[in-house]
Amino acid sequence: MLVYACFEKLSGECMKIIAGLGNPGNEYKDTKHNVGFMFIDALSDVWGVTNWKEKDNALLAETFVNNEKILLVKPLTFMNESGRAVEPLLNFYKLNASDLIVAHDDMDIPAGTIRIRKKGSGGGHKGVQSILDHIKDENFVRFRIGIGRPYEHFTVIKHVLSPFSEEDREKINSAIKSLIPAAECVIKYDADMAMNRFNPKKEKKKDE
Repeated sequence: MLVYACFEKLSGECMKIIAGLGNPGNEYKDTKHNVGFMFIDALSDVWGVTNWKEKDNALLAETFVNNEKILLVKPLTFMNESGRAVEPLLNFYKLNASDLIVAHDDMDIPAGTIRIRKKGSGGGHKGVQSILDHIKDENFVRFRIGIGRPYEHFTVIKHVLSPFSEEDREKINSAIKSLIPAAECVIKYDADMAMNRFNPKKEKKKDE
């Protein structure tokens, strides 16, 4: 796979935006709510991307994967305002919602579990909902990274803004690693193939 960095905009090129959701600032760096940022960091490490710059409401870096330009994005708006960072980028590059991949945490699936979806509601995630509210289109790919439900006596806020346990961190690292080839699959083929290849398979019920 040929990957190289470039900030020049090519006319008529194919392009995708991969946005990882999280909160800016060192105090949030290792919290559950920032697994989207962690995924973007992992992608940039594997793809050798170092040309980060700050523009408007986001940190951005451009690269090419499979001859398609990819814009890696970490919004700097805080989670609940993620749409304020994503919408202007889609507009600037004249892209559709279907050209967007959003990686985010998800409490509704166990820690370290992944789910890839092509569209849908915000599912209670305020960062995803902010993007929906701004771009008015649900047809973007979601990389859902499970962080599990809050521990007993934990509020949702305390849960998402707390770090992972050592055990769960290993699961998260494994999940993020597995999503890197999933991103490459979406870029090279499409979301349907990525969902078929990388979503966990449902266990078939044994005949009684």
